[in-house]
Amino acid sequence: MGESSSATPDVDALIEELHGPPVRSVDASLRVPAASGLYAWWAEPVTFESLAGPPNGRDSSMRLLYIGLASTLRRRIVSNHLKRSGSSTLRRTLAGLLLDSEQYKTMWTDRVVLSPQDEHRLTTWMHNHLALTWCAHPDPAAVERTIIEILRPPLNVDFASGPNLAAIKKARAAYTESAGRKPL
Repeated sequence: MGESSSATPDVDALIEELHGPPVRSVDASLRVPAASGLYAWWAEPVTFESLAGPPNGRDSSMRLLYIGLASTLRRRIVSNHLKRSGSSTLRRTLAGLLLDSEQYKTMWTDRVVLSPQDEHRLTTWMHNHLALTWCAHPDPAAVERTIIEILRPPLNVDFASGPNLAAIKKARAAYTESAGRKPL
């Protein structure tokens, strides 16, 4: 692990909270606080089978996919992750992984984004397949790296290592390439 071989009590408590019972994303929209903190996305093991992360501590039917941080959890999850690929690395990664099976269409704005119809389709896919947990923290950036290094979520790239990293980078590249050449 990066900073130390054992977690601090603060990190242990945050990991415990992130391992709480996952809430379906459609329900989480109403429950996520407007506070800074960290969040974890979970899925059943059949979702991205080859990229399955560690099991949830309270629901072993769910596997960790992604960890992120937010200055405002509700805004990050509801307005970014559940709406717009242009402002969500998680959505772009999911779209890249699902590009062939879902036949998503992408286009250039200031970056590659999904077509409006496919933004909606991806949100529906997320509601049907993903759940999340979260924990408030006044300075999530101070602990994000340590938590990612300990939990090793398969869809993270920053602070990540291991066999999934190449597959995620490949999916992200496929997503970007799917839009064709960047307009001048």
